[in-house]
Amino acid sequence: MTLRLHCFGESGNSYKAALALELAGLDWAPVKVDFFNGEARSPAWRADNPMGEAPVLVDGDMRLSQSGAIQQYITDKTGLFGGPKAARYEVLRWVLWDNHKLSSVAGMTRFLMNFLAEDKRPAEVIAFHQGRLKAAYAVLDTHLAGRDWIVGDSLTNADLSCCSYLYYPEPFGFDRDALPHISRWLDNIAAVPGWKHPYDLMPRAYPAAA
Repeated sequence: MTLRLHCFGESGNSYKAALALELAGLDWAPVKVDFFNGEARSPAWRADNPMGEAPVLVDGDMRLSQSGAIQQYITDKTGLFGGPKAARYEVLRWVLWDNHKLSSVAGMTRFLMNFLAEDKRPAEVIAFHQGRLKAAYAVLDTHLAGRDWIVGDSLTNADLSCCSYLYYPEPFGFDRDALPHISRWLDNIAAVPGWKHPYDLMPRAYPAAA
């Protein structure tokens, strides 16, 4: 049975799940969420997804939101990306760190800077978030010095989670050239057979991209 991932290309959280599905070699298909026209806030969407989020993975009767939970579901289904047994909590620690410190802030900053009308972009809020991101980038870049992967010696959910927003072309305060260890690590992930850029993996929803 084909797994269905309700997602959209501009969503870094959707990319975490889509990339895990793709690299795991599972039979899956993206289902576009018309996010920018309000689909995720509609009563029909909320009836099945009270959190009002994307992505949502559907596997038979199972419906699951939250990218970290979807990644773990894929790991449990395939045995991939969980890392060595002794390091599974270290993988989880980085997934949780990313969700709180990196992706959540990067996603909001990128949205404010690129998907709001220019006259509605809150400069002080953006600057505050970019300060938080600078600290998060420093933590990740320092950790990756001398390492090919965040945990262990192969790709794990820690990598799939933390990388998600860092491949997008829209500006949000990420200077890859200034973060050599992160840059090398992103190249490592992109070299994994089957890797695809988010805009090549999922349908885009932003009107200007249509």
